This record gives sequence, C-alpha cells and structure tokens, in this order.
Amino acid sequence: MLPPATTVPKAIQLARWLKNPAPVLEESQARFGDIFTLRMTYVPNFVVLSDPDLVKEVFSAAPDELHAGKANVVLQPFLGDHSLLMLDGAEHLRHRKLLLAPFHGERLSTYGDAMLNSALKSIARWPDTRAFTLHAEFQEITLDIIIRTVFGMDDEQRAANMAHAMRETLDLATNPLLLVPALQVDLGPLSPWGKFMRKRKAADALFYAELQRRREDQDTSRHDILSLLLRARDDDGSAMSDLELRDQLVTLLVAGHETTATALAWTFRWLLANRSLYRELENEVLASTENGKLIAERLAKLPLLDAVIRESLRLQPVVPMVGRVVQKPMKLAGYDLPEGTVIGPSIYLIQRRHGLYQDPSKFDPRRFIERKFSPHEWFPFGGGIRRCIGMAFALYEMKMIIGAVIARTSLLLDETTPPAMVRRSITLAPKGGVRVKVQKRR
Repeated sequence: MLPPATTVPKAIQLARWLKNPAPVLEESQARFGDIFTLRMTYVPNFVVLSDPDLVKEVFSAAPDELHAGKANVVLQPFLGDHSLLMLDGAEHLRHRKLLLAPFHGERLSTYGDAMLNSALKSIARWPDTRAFTLHAEFQEITLDIIIRTVFGMDDEQRAANMAHAMRETLDLATNPLLLVPALQVDLGPLSPWGKFMRKRKAADALFYAELQRRREDQDTSRHDILSLLLRARDDDGSAMSDLELRDQLVTLLVAGHETTATALAWTFRWLLANRSLYRELENEVLASTENGKLIAERLAKLPLLDAVIRESLRLQPVVPMVGRVVQKPMKLAGYDLPEGTVIGPSIYLIQRRHGLYQDPSKFDPRRFIERKFSPHEWFPFGGGIRRCIGMAFALYEMKMIIGAVIARTSLLLDETTPPAMVRRSITLAPKGGVRVKVQKRR
C-alpha cells in the first residue's frame, strides 16, 4: 500500500501542480507528514519525501534499484534519448565519465574571464532611466556564456544565429502544458507542440552544422566544453556520435540557461529586499577588485557571496523535487512500494524544514557560514550518483555574474509586493521577473 494521498481529483491536482507545485507540496505535508503520495492524471504516482533520513536512504540506493532516467521521461522530447538525464545503468555511467572532464573544478578558472566579459557586456547596456526585469537580462547573459564557454563560438554572426535559434526554442519550451505527454502532439505549425518541434528542428540544423565544422577544424588548443567533448574517448577508444553530442549539448543548454538565470533572479530578489546585507556583500565584492578590475578567482573564494547563493538556492530551489523509479519492490518508511513507483525527494520541502533550518522562511545566508549542511539536507542540484555534473560550473557562473552586477551597478527593487512563483516548464521563477532600477553605476 502506498502512503496516504489527498482525495482531490487527479485532473485538478495536475492543474494545480502545473500552475504552482509549492502549495500542493505544503498542504500534503501539513496533512500527511514526511511521506505522502501525489496522484495526477497522465503521470505515475509520486511518493514524496520530506525527511532527510529517507532522502539519504534513496540517494544511497544501488543504481539498479532506483532509476533516475526513467523519472525524467517527460523531458525526453526536449533533450533527446542520449541526454545524461535520460540514461540509467551502464550507459549513464559511460556518458557521465565522458562529460565529467570539462566540469572538473580545475577547469572552472579557464571559464571565469569569459563569464565576466559576458556579464559586463550585458550590464553596460542596462537602462539608467527606466525599470527592467532582471530575469530576462540574466537569460541573455547565461545564454551568451553557454555560446562562449560550452560551444566555444567566436564568430559573431554564427554566435548570433545560434543564440536566436536557442532563444526561440527555449521560449516555447517554457510552456508547462508541454510537459503533459497527452499534449505533446503536432497538430500543425500553429499548435504549441507543432511550433516547438519546428523551432527545435531549425536549432538542430545549427547544432549539427557546428559539430561538422568543429570536427573538420581539428584545433587541439581549444578548451571550450564542446572541444573537450569532441576529444573525449571511452576506455575502448570510441568517441561520442553526433547524435549523442547533440543531446548532451542540448541538456547543458537547458540545464545551464533557464535554471541559472532563474536562480540569479531569485538571489537578487532576496538581496535587494535586505539593504544591509546587500551593502555587506557590496563591500566584500568591491574589496576583492584590483584597481577596479574584477578577478575571477577572488570572486570564487568570497565567503559571503558563496553563502548568499547557497541560501537563495535553499529558500527557492528552481525545481521542487527530483525523481527515482523503483525497479523492484522495496520497503521505505514501512510502506511497500511496487515496481514502477516514482519516489520524489522534495528539495523544496526539505530545504524549508523546521528543525533543520532555523526560521526557514527567512533569507539568512549566515547559516551557510556557520554550518555545513549534508547532501541530503541541501540538494538543489539533486543527489547521490545523479547529482548534476554542472553544479560547480553553475555556482561559479553565479558568482561571476553577481560579482559583475554588484561591482558595476547599485540596484533598487521596483516592486513592493511579496515575491510569488510562476512555473516555466520544470522551473519555478519569480513572477514578473524581478523589476529593478539602476540607482547608480560605478
């Protein structure tokens, strides 16, 4: 028997979940406790966990007992069959090993200057006389960073064409209704799924053209992520195919664009509402500069900046949970879970858990300076062997962008209402995009 579930009709529960999953999770936890079931149309039952010990048990399970790729099946049309997020077992381990090298901590410093340059170039264009939304600006910055550091594109026209195709495809993919399998039907070029599929095809053509160009280039001095992946080899000496590379690049694009931009927007929403904390971080960042110049490696080591980012990801993770599919009957918290059940460790609930976090609804970065939380207490990038390989890259990128914004501008919030969430595909973004004004430039 599965854990208890609400009697709300499945279709209504699905509609509520697609609109905003936070109230659904909070209400079920308040009623049923740390383990409960979500029942919705079109998707299998989700057994949601909000106890760190249960999450630790799930993250520690053997790879053949719980599969993460199968839990992400709804993303397959967006990412492709060979995406790291879709794979399990030996294929997952093979691709993960090939992808790890470009994201090794030692390599991050080689991307720092490119990240800072992308951020500074965008910040210089921010308006001085009117309000604008940070989320949209951060989307532009993170997209430019992906083009420079992941694809390694230095031809401005090709980079612009790639950015345009990516932007159009990703904008269509943010529609949460497209996550419902029954609605993933091409009814022509004017239908939501039809529009997305045609934009994806156009973007794929650019992907494959770039792969072909880079395979012919044979420049071994390049250190962008695509170049490293092109040179990566299995133990038997085989390389990734174009299709495998395409799926991994799209995964890096989706995982590193919308999610990072959303996390940055949330971070500034909390920061700008706390002026004393903002000034303290401002002083830390400015003190790390050298004659006004930002130094990537100094930014990467700033303790308050690191704590601010971790606290923002705690209070508002960009995805509410991760998933694992039961491969053979198992017992969890006294419940017998049949094969095919989806277990969902809830990032959102655990990172707002009373008793684990003091005053959990408060934005208080100092908690991360005073204490180190375990991988089953703070896991905005997932956990276990399936933790996002781009975690270090994302944290490093956020430090570069936040440092650049603070070093070059002083911002003011241009909104007074409490922050609210809106779903953009699988992410939970700040409603309205966080409206700000540039108070002054440095």
